[in-house]
Amino acid sequence: MLTMEQLYDVEKLQKEVEVFDKIELKLNWDMLRDRESDHFDFLHYENNELIAFIGLYPFGSTVEVTGMVKPRERRKGQFTKLFKKAMKSAGKIGYKRILLNAPSTAREAKDFLKKQKADYSFTEHQMKWRPRPLTVSYSEFKLRPTERKDADLRIQLDMLAFDLSEEDALANESNIINDPDTDLFMIEVNHKAIGKIQIYLEDSQAWIYGFSILPEFQGQGIGSKVLRYLVQEQSKKGYSVHLEVETTNTNALGLYKAVGFTVIHAQDYYTYKKA
Repeated sequence: MLTMEQLYDVEKLQKEVEVFDKIELKLNWDMLRDRESDHFDFLHYENNELIAFIGLYPFGSTVEVTGMVKPRERRKGQFTKLFKKAMKSAGKIGYKRILLNAPSTAREAKDFLKKQKADYSFTEHQMKWRPRPLTVSYSEFKLRPTERKDADLRIQLDMLAFDLSEEDALANESNIINDPDTDLFMIEVNHKAIGKIQIYLEDSQAWIYGFSILPEFQGQGIGSKVLRYLVQEQSKKGYSVHLEVETTNTNALGLYKAVGFTVIHAQDYYTYKKA
């Protein structure tokens, strides 16, 4: 577990890097603040100042990796040494897939990834809803809190909608089911559960995750109605509404844009080839 002082140093370095590079880093702060092991975070200090940081974020058999280095200390080798330590640790743990994450506009990060011979995998768009009038209908579906009996369907939906292995879907469910900041809902039509959606609340932001509907119920406008309802509800409570979607998920991307979401940031993911 990171100490409060270390968390402060990481946040301070993040702000400096984001301002200097005009980017937004994805550091998964909900996971950083709740670490149960010291195998996932790598910090390099010089003269009591944090120079570089790398975080590992496990999701089942996959681990995502995000890092940063102080602008004035770049091209001196500290980050490369830290990266090697992080990859060695990931290798020992035995992850099947290592994804390296960098903001789409982070040129120096892209140069580093090329040197690691990492292969581009996909881009994830971070989107924000721009307030606008919405027509909302709640008559054709019902949202209810997730119950234990929904576990199998939730795992099935993750596998179908997000192309997760059963192992990763189980791990994902385990990570979120007891998260006090996340509200989990099942989508019902005619008293039958046909999809799921979750809301993660952080400060003044509401993030929509895990939105998925069984294939046989898609194309009927249910997803649009659920999304419009939730966006309106969270907006009424004073939250700005956000979500993430992969570029390859064109159907979801089109739906979100139609409801009023616009892309504000993009994160690129690269697959690291283990030595």
